[in-house]
Amino acid sequence: MKSINILVVDDQHLFMAGICELLALKPQLNVVATLTNGCGVIEAINKHAIDVLLLDLRMPKMDGIQVLQAIKKAALDISTLILTTFDEHDLVLECIRLGALGYLRKDVNLEELVSAIETVARGKHWIQPAVTQQVHKNLSAMALTETCPKAAFVEPLTPNEIQTLRLVAAGYSNNEIAEALHRSSGRIRNIVTNILAKLHVRDRTRAAIKAVELGLI
Repeated sequence: MKSINILVVDDQHLFMAGICELLALKPQLNVVATLTNGCGVIEAINKHAIDVLLLDLRMPKMDGIQVLQAIKKAALDISTLILTTFDEHDLVLECIRLGALGYLRKDVNLEELVSAIETVARGKHWIQPAVTQQVHKNLSAMALTETCPKAAFVEPLTPNEIQTLRLVAAGYSNNEIAEALHRSSGRIRNIVTNILAKLHVRDRTRAAIKAVELGLI
């Protein structure tokens, strides 16, 4: 397996040191450079042939949004994975608009982090489902009354449907998803309708819950 060169950019020194130590446990992952703010990212990408950029959002001097803007302006081909402390939906959506392939909460476990890095290194999106407190409350508060049981056959979802489903689970509207993925609102509406039909559910909340139960996101 080809090794993946990684640049980690985060102003929290202990967090960055911990990430680097964890990634060092995986022989296919190679942290070749680290930075404590966005200054110098462009130079580091060019110098080290970076495959994946792990980028914090909130940093002094030059934050994650500004880094993505600079990368876009320089027309660099780099797979970026955003690291966040909170579910900052508006900022994450802006990152996707600027070309980031995905985002992760900083409390992610190692295996999910590795999977996310490997996924974006292949040029695919990884949107960690923000099935947050409200969704969990919904899950515990309601008994699912779908006509199709959990174990029933579910028609496979396409990559576009999985990508859309992750954003649905993160709480984004059809218009926000359309803007982030550069598609029309009508197209996203059709994709969501197909997702609901394939998962045998009535609404978006149930779709998110069913997707988690089935391991789809």
